[in-house]
Amino acid sequence: MNQVIVVGTDGSPTADVAVQRAAALAKLTGARVELVSGYRHDNAAALSAGAGMYAGDMTEEARKEAAGCLEETAAKLRSDGLEVETHCMRGDPANSLIDVAETTHADLIVIGSKGMHGGRRLMLGNVPNKVSHHAPCSVMIVRTTG
Repeated sequence: MNQVIVVGTDGSPTADVAVQRAAALAKLTGARVELVSGYRHDNAAALSAGAGMYAGDMTEEARKEAAGCLEETAAKLRSDGLEVETHCMRGDPANSLIDVAETTHADLIVIGSKGMHGGRRLMLGNVPNKVSHHAPCSVMIVRTTG
């Protein structure tokens, strides 16, 4: 049986804790890692940026940031011998994790206890809470802070 572990990252130190836990489990079980980063456009940021930056430009910047984070993290996992697929998805990060888990028939979603960091946390809501209530598979919530 091919096992699949889905894990999300936003490049933060707390997300890295969850990614490392998922990697350790994948090494033990031979599972494939599905690495997910969700992004979305923040209308408030676009308004505060003024007329100099269009909404499409802000969304493209968010996509580039998420894609760069994914590739950096995936390269580290691949160098450890893991099979990794990446998913850079526009939209709510919790929904992105759930969608990838459904599509890949995942066995497990690993997520950090704090969700996203900084100001994004308030905009995106409680990612671990949403995932734990709507996931199509088991969920491991990793304690990511002391």
